[in-house]
Amino acid sequence: MTKLSVNINKIATIRNARGAETPSVTEAAIKIQEFGGQGITIHPRPDERHITRKDVYDLKPLVYTEFNIEGNPHRPFIDMVLEVKPEQVTLVPDADDAITSNAGWDCEKNLDFLKSVIAEFKNAGIRTSIFLDPNPEMVKFAAETGTDRIELYTEAYARHYETDKEAAIKPYYETALEATKYGLGINAGHDLSLDNLKYFADNIPNLLEVSIGHALISEALYLGLENTVQAYLKRLAKW
Repeated sequence: MTKLSVNINKIATIRNARGAETPSVTEAAIKIQEFGGQGITIHPRPDERHITRKDVYDLKPLVYTEFNIEGNPHRPFIDMVLEVKPEQVTLVPDADDAITSNAGWDCEKNLDFLKSVIAEFKNAGIRTSIFLDPNPEMVKFAAETGTDRIELYTEAYARHYETDKEAAIKPYYETALEATKYGLGINAGHDLSLDNLKYFADNIPNLLEVSIGHALISEALYLGLENTVQAYLKRLAKW
């Protein structure tokens, strides 16, 4: 079964808008796990506009499922992850001023850099994943970095799902097949929602994990957090 990791960045965004501690990202993480979520994802950025460094350390002892920290591997990020030692680190090449992640790695161009960073994490016993566009030709270079997994960047799939879902998923299916040939685990994330998740999960081979934040937290405003987490888990179920 594909695991659901919930990205709680948006909880932090709402909290930071008032400058206090409500809503609590730690309480959200606890509740999400109680409701059946199989992982907690955070993406701390240098400007701390949502998740802060303090959040990272506060969350570590509370996440008993899987802690996944995403980010651009600048030295401060690398050092923080090595100290916290989450179960998984996901490397994302976003600019510091990016509103949200908007591209996968060019693994060929950044091969030496990624090899070096990934070696540090793997030597510390941390599973690695790298953000990747749906491009089968890039998988070879991703494998050469030494990463354990790739995370398919699903924004294009979500954007085109309503107009032609078969065409939208085709490059993702092909990339997943190629990744399987190289022995890479497959994660996915970005703009997956209750509307488009099931089709994606049903048609991507060997999909191990999805990381979902913006849509899930937004839908929870209407449905409630527990109901929303349960609804996502049902979309991922194979029965």
